[in-house]
Amino acid sequence: MPPEVDWSLLHAAAVEVMHRAYAPYSRFRVGVAGLVDDGRVVVGCNVENAAYGVALCAECGMVSALHATGGGRLIAVSCVDADGAALMPCGRCRQLLWENGGPGCQVMSPDGVVTMAEVLPLAFGAQDLHRVTGENHG
Repeated sequence: MPPEVDWSLLHAAAVEVMHRAYAPYSRFRVGVAGLVDDGRVVVGCNVENAAYGVALCAECGMVSALHATGGGRLIAVSCVDADGAALMPCGRCRQLLWENGGPGCQVMSPDGVVTMAEVLPLAFGAQDLHRVTGENHG
């Protein structure tokens, strides 16, 4: 059974890591914290680059930390801006959350908690690859 979601703990972890973001160009710091199905909390912050296209979103860092520390599935995610306010992940990052948390993964939005199924309806996933290729992709 997945652990209970402590949204205040996730928010605090996201705010803490947001302060470590490297955002000298946009000055738009982002932090994110995710609760893993085994109870771990993984975090990430955005890391910009002078070559803008190679900047890393906070969610990319969090998903990398997820896999680097043992994998698992995300069950809840809190993403914040520099003011500590809830921030919705961009489209690319929503796809990352879908891949690593699935339709039931909960996301704190500016309007409250929503599931990834609500955030990304009709999402593309491993089942689409399997349908076409016949291979199992996760």
